Amino acid sequence: MSYNSYNNVKTNPSKPINVTISKKQYARYPIKTHFVTTEDNYIDVISEYAKPIYEKGDILAISEKVIAVTQERIIKKEEMKVIPFAKFLSRFVHVSSAGQSVGNPHKMQVAINRAGIFRILIASFVAAITRPFGIKGLFYKIVGNDVWALDGFNDLAYDYYGDKGILSPKNPQQVCDHIKQETGINAVVADANDLNIDIMGKSADIELDDDTIKEIIKDNPAGQKDEQTPLILIREL
Repeated sequence: MSYNSYNNVKTNPSKPINVTISKKQYARYPIKTHFVTTEDNYIDVISEYAKPIYEKGDILAISEKVIAVTQERIIKKEEMKVIPFAKFLSRFVHVSSAGQSVGNPHKMQVAINRAGIFRILIASFVAAITRPFGIKGLFYKIVGNDVWALDGFNDLAYDYYGDKGILSPKNPQQVCDHIKQETGINAVVADANDLNIDIMGKSADIELDDDTIKEIIKDNPAGQKDEQTPLILIREL
């Protein structure tokens, strides 16, 4: 497939289509969709935008946010009470180029609600004493991936997320199985930003291991802002 053969395939700025991993070349085609909300069904989205260009051997990498939103894994600001302790802790969180994370008081409150204050305190202490040594990410390893994958509560790219938090998708492995059954597409559900990639679920027929898939999409070809390309079609060339 040539780059221009399907009008929903686009290149995101500074993200090349082709990459070489372990002497093999792969294309990563970002697929632009409509703005996906809780009114959508992820099978319908994939069928409309990805299935027309999918070929045997391809892998469809799907943003976990799309799956989570269509599963209505949403927390609304208006339904939350942010305690002073959450506001206090959030002031000491390192803010990276990937976003505020729990540096946002609402995200910190969700983290407290889901992991418990004791685990948050332990994680915060460990992160504080290890960060000066260049050790990063221990906070999330202690509190769990559910907190790492928390998204939303900002309107930097879309107003829609200004008053909503998005939890990690429910049963992402089962989601991949469901996608395969309904569409015939081999899929991975990935939590990706410009700093890290986490493979949350993967179709059983995919031969590439998680580390190779991470290498293929490690520069986050879907983008981090308002690209609106939550689907990445991976094809070995």
